[in-house]
Amino acid sequence: MSGNKMRWSYRLVLIIYIAVSPLLTAQTLAVSLVDSQSDQQRDLEIASRFAPIFYQGLGDDEYQDYIRNFDFDGDWRGDNNWANAENRRFPLRASVYFSVSETQTHLFIHYAVFHPRDYKGGDSGTLLSGIIREGARLGGKYDPTGQLEEAALAHENDMEGCLVVVARNGNDLEQASIVYVETIAHNRILKYVPQNSAANGFETVGLEDQKPRLYIEPKGHGIETYRGGKNQSPQNGILIYDLRGQASDLRENRQANKRYDLVSLFTTLWPRAQRGVNETYGEAHDYGRVTVSVIRKDGRKVEMQVRLGPLGSAFLGRVGATNMARPPWGWFDRDARRDQPLGSWFFDPARTIQRHFYRGGDFSTSYIYAPFLGVQRVKQATTTDKQ
Repeated sequence: MSGNKMRWSYRLVLIIYIAVSPLLTAQTLAVSLVDSQSDQQRDLEIASRFAPIFYQGLGDDEYQDYIRNFDFDGDWRGDNNWANAENRRFPLRASVYFSVSETQTHLFIHYAVFHPRDYKGGDSGTLLSGIIREGARLGGKYDPTGQLEEAALAHENDMEGCLVVVARNGNDLEQASIVYVETIAHNRILKYVPQNSAANGFETVGLEDQKPRLYIEPKGHGIETYRGGKNQSPQNGILIYDLRGQASDLRENRQANKRYDLVSLFTTLWPRAQRGVNETYGEAHDYGRVTVSVIRKDGRKVEMQVRLGPLGSAFLGRVGATNMARPPWGWFDRDARRDQPLGSWFFDPARTIQRHFYRGGDFSTSYIYAPFLGVQRVKQATTTDKQ
């Protein structure tokens, strides 16, 4: 049997299985029914078009404020990043992780920024953080609101980020426009709209050619809209990270705006999360089943249930408060309703944004693409396919 026939036979079997199975696992659904490379290329195109400009504040240990990739030290261990962050032999080329999902009306793009250290407590922060956490454990306290996590003064690994929501206008990205932006800052979701938005009652975010301008605080690395002014003028200044910036190692030149690379969450941190607790993740959470609305190939809207099961939900970290940093599916808003399951902001951004902002208008919550839930783009037939 030829390679093409084998691939189509496999796809047919998988399509039949999906049609008759009422409950699907994320692992099963992660197998693409279309050309996954074309999906990844489209994701990168979308994420690049709306990639934020990050104004990174620099604190008294500015080397720890430089954006890096999780495996900056050449491995995927989470519990050696604090120590290796001081090693000047490792390169300082910035990476920003991303993911894309789509409905018929909007694009939802998550961006995640990694730092090896949260050092907001200074030299004593790691010791005090450990004391706080141990005291809570011995006191038998349960902390569903994340208040104790806010009290941690320093810890190994740090990942904060944002969600950029774009109103589609067909498939031409140049005609699309940002309508909402949400950022993560210390387990709190901050909500923004562009200036002159029809959505009233929200803070605004500046856009530069449909790229949000966002500020990353020094030390703790929470992300918010960039305003400038005294409150966003740290002692060692600001380093601007821009996808259109100059690609060079910070060890060589700190003067020019720095370029960051976009790295897919789906091909890096996600596969490791599916293994639960390991060298990357120190904690796992059972995400159970997720129910989302999807648009089928024939145009029908259906509710689909996906079993995610246990996933790595916090990076392995031993310095200061342990296992404190989280990937995007572990992010939550400690000020939000308690009935929202962990991960809903990442796995179902459409319904989340609808709750936060919706005031009417054309806003679909049914996905045509959600790769972490196995919803793949429908391949458009070509002239050759039709013959």
